[in-house]
Amino acid sequence: MGEVTFQVATAAQRGLAACRGCGLLSNFSRAAAAECPRCGVSLHSRKSKAVERTAALLIAAAICYVPANVLPVLVTTTLGGSEPDTILGGVALLYESGSWVLALVVLVASVMIPIGKIAVLVYLVFVAKRTVATDQRQCTRLFRMVEFIGRWSMLDVFVDAFVVALVQLGPLMSVRPGPGVPFFAATAVLTMFAASAFDPRLMWDRLRPGLDHG
Repeated sequence: MGEVTFQVATAAQRGLAACRGCGLLSNFSRAAAAECPRCGVSLHSRKSKAVERTAALLIAAAICYVPANVLPVLVTTTLGGSEPDTILGGVALLYESGSWVLALVVLVASVMIPIGKIAVLVYLVFVAKRTVATDQRQCTRLFRMVEFIGRWSMLDVFVDAFVVALVQLGPLMSVRPGPGVPFFAATAVLTMFAASAFDPRLMWDRLRPGLDHG
């Protein structure tokens, strides 16, 4: 027997939209500039300019990620002088000192996660913008994963803050944040904003080219 496919109308096709403020499902009309009858928030069937905003935030995150890895994130000052450490330099130092578990944690949280988030979101933006042969369910799972791991993006900044607070030995040794920390924090924040700005429903709308977005 052949596979039977059921076409189910979306909420947007039925003229419905959920309020972002209170969650009330209401009739939606672009011409009438609909507002939620319960809380007064403007109704939109899809996030306004979600692809453009996500792309802009991803470009800014990618730009900030370069100096975040090139510039030092920690500067250690001792009697012998000052020694700056970048993220990758710190990972190598931790590995050589035997703390390979901590080195792996910093490598994953500070290098692999930001790159992975940017790469996944770029792919999802491409899927939402172009009609390509892809698995929308898998793309939705990828988006949920990006949202889930986003909370760990600031781990390296927190580690730097703890090290700076704890390693202060007066004239013998002091540790201060390097110029790379603000760029890394900006990268983490921008990728979180990019994930928040993206609307995964747009990926499913590509299967229905005639759907009018609100």
